Amino acid sequence: MFRFSALSAALVASFVGFGGTMALVLGAAQSVGATEAQTASWITAICIAVAIETLILTIWFRMPIIAAWSIAGLALVTASTGYSMNEAVGAFVAAGLLTIATGLFRPLMRLVEAIPGAISAGMLGGILLPFVVAGAQAATIDPAFILPLAAGFFVLRTYDAQLAVIGVLFVGIAWALLGGMTEGDITIETSSLAFVVPEISVGSFFGLAVPLYVVTMASQNLPGLAVLRADGYRPPAGPVIAVTGVFSTLTGFLGASSTNLAAVTAAICTGEDAHPDPHKRWVTGIWYGLIYIVFALFGASFVALVTVLPASLIALVLGIALLGPLANSTRIAVAEERDRIPAMTTFAITASGIVFFGIGAAFWGLMLGLAVHFLALAKR
Repeated sequence: MFRFSALSAALVASFVGFGGTMALVLGAAQSVGATEAQTASWITAICIAVAIETLILTIWFRMPIIAAWSIAGLALVTASTGYSMNEAVGAFVAAGLLTIATGLFRPLMRLVEAIPGAISAGMLGGILLPFVVAGAQAATIDPAFILPLAAGFFVLRTYDAQLAVIGVLFVGIAWALLGGMTEGDITIETSSLAFVVPEISVGSFFGLAVPLYVVTMASQNLPGLAVLRADGYRPPAGPVIAVTGVFSTLTGFLGASSTNLAAVTAAICTGEDAHPDPHKRWVTGIWYGLIYIVFALFGASFVALVTVLPASLIALVLGIALLGPLANSTRIAVAEERDRIPAMTTFAITASGIVFFGIGAAFWGLMLGLAVHFLALAKR
């Protein structure tokens, strides 16, 4: 029987996930020099992957298993300067293959699970910090435009944290359009897909592919499984992770970054508000997947719209969208006293943006954090 709450939960989850973090996709595409056609393909393919993964897993296991794109992964790509679009695609494909291997081979899953949560959180926090800072700095570019939007975000957040980001995004877009603050013309375009030849090197593999795999597994897939388990669902982790890896690999050739299990948006679809009967909440996943198919159809139009918006608005939306994840990752990183120094070492090195031997800061932050952790462990 149709229940509006299931559709409503899917609508909120999909619009928060899509509208609240779409600026991350655009920022990542700009960072690696993607053309407008490649950016449109990126958005279209990543929405298709989210839709298909959600529909397959939801129908297969009769559970509301929700997919999303990797927020931490997109932030990592944006922060990892010096890579071309072809190298980024090579990293996307490699990370997808590593995810498949993790899902199929239990020892790899155990190895990923063995990475201390504090260190994973420290790496994620170091990736996110520059974007939150840039969001604050956007106020100096256009204070009359940015400050009221930022104030509106914090007011909205006191009433509904889930809708605050998307509310600021929509208000900011309307303000920019009506106030003549856009640059260029807005065109309505049909979505398209473009094949991108992948390139891989030692630097891009260890500097981008491996950190992308680690942050996606540690900050998205494992928490996504935890959300499902918290609501009483017990899907087999291996097949679920492998499915996300398969579609991340396939859509990687179309320019799309990694997709994975959702955590925050999944919580909207797996709780009692979606449906009072846990055995019927899987319908929410069906609605969610169908909505993302609609997003895929109009992805190119969204790119055309966002590319004419003020850069300060995109920076603000990025910053406020990542404020919550930054706070949560920092909380996890410093929760246990014995983990604080390794986690903060990872945080500081990752946030520094250093590059050695063509390998980016996220990898070195992870390696040094683990080294400090095991030194302390050996002493104990």
